[in-house]
Amino acid sequence: MIRRLIQLYLGLIAYGLSLALMVRADLGLDPWDVFHQGLAQHSALSFGMIVNAVGVLVLLLWIPLREKPGIGTISNVIVIGTVADICLALLPPMSSLPLRLSMLVFAIILNGAASGAYIGAGLGPGPRDGLMTGLVKRTGWAVRWVRGGIEAIVLAGGWLLGGTVGLGTVVYALAIGPLIQFFLPILTVGKGASSSSRNAADQAACPDNTPRRFCSCATCEDKE
Repeated sequence: MIRRLIQLYLGLIAYGLSLALMVRADLGLDPWDVFHQGLAQHSALSFGMIVNAVGVLVLLLWIPLREKPGIGTISNVIVIGTVADICLALLPPMSSLPLRLSMLVFAIILNGAASGAYIGAGLGPGPRDGLMTGLVKRTGWAVRWVRGGIEAIVLAGGWLLGGTVGLGTVVYALAIGPLIQFFLPILTVGKGASSSSRNAADQAACPDNTPRRFCSCATCEDKE
């Protein structure tokens, strides 16, 4: 359990750092963070505070979906935005394009590793992941359509509010699934050597790039 908690919090801290790096790169954010940034520009709250506040609001949507949060879910709401704000306060804006590009690439790779770490700890998905999988269970729709629909809505809303959409948005969309698929089996905390292969399979990404343990698509259900 201690190993799981350490990995969970290291993953969440790394995730918050990756968000700050993407913001400072200023080349485009992932859909949810475009939304967070757009909201922050129209409120007195910081970017990180918006990340946390939206996490709380999304978590409330779990109630009608009958999703159950874990310690990782609650920690996600508290830690990521807080760390992002701390890192943004320490990282100055960058003007050099090569430096910003390097920062973007590193941030996306770090984000994939951080996602693998906190998901692999097995202590509960993030609020936004739970919203997606809850809707999949309730509607029976494919993960790709539910995930795509949610991200299209928050991306459009964030863009209209002034969030940064650009190269980073596209690169993130293309890279994050394969990155999580790579890091997740490595970082999954198993319960013992006898179950390690089963845990790795359960944690692998489905064809929709969703961790199988959080996925209800037909492909994953057929493999249970």
